[in-house]
Amino acid sequence: MRLVLASSSPRRRDLLSRIAVVPDRIASPDIDETPRKGEIARVYALRMAVEKAHAVTCEADEIVVAGDTTVAVGRRILPQAADAEMQRGFLELLSGRRHHVWSAVCVIDAQGRARSRISDSIVRFKRLSPAEIEAYITSGEGLGKAGGYAIQGRAEALIDWMSGSHSGVVGLPLYETRALLRASGYPVE
Repeated sequence: MRLVLASSSPRRRDLLSRIAVVPDRIASPDIDETPRKGEIARVYALRMAVEKAHAVTCEADEIVVAGDTTVAVGRRILPQAADAEMQRGFLELLSGRRHHVWSAVCVIDAQGRARSRISDSIVRFKRLSPAEIEAYITSGEGLGKAGGYAIQGRAEALIDWMSGSHSGVVGLPLYETRALLRASGYPVE
């Protein structure tokens, strides 16, 4: 049985290695990631994971795993920070308050059955000074990341409280992923 990771994210590949899972193949799904009008973050993250998994063509002996991580403040979904200005706005919004990180995973087994799960993590940044925001932006690590930050890097020192799945905030909830892989017949210890 072969495993296909439907993601171009090196973080998801690294996270899988933490549970001794090495994909046999990596395929980048090409889907429209635009949220639907009125779509809430939890529903959006789950839909993205499922659509990514279904967007990858698999052979008969392959299992596919896909994930999506969505940062939300209230009902507002914060996409990947495309530039420094967008990132600055996100960090100013996140400063001193809690936000949700929804991390969904979908596994399609060799028989074509899709299973999915989602984790909800709540993260709170300390109140960030303008100098801290600028220093973080200058580091470059949050660019291209949902919400404009990467918890596995410098941002971790700016987070004063968290509840939930650290791996989910990084990009793939490992507890849920392991359970889905096992339920799909993939050998995970």
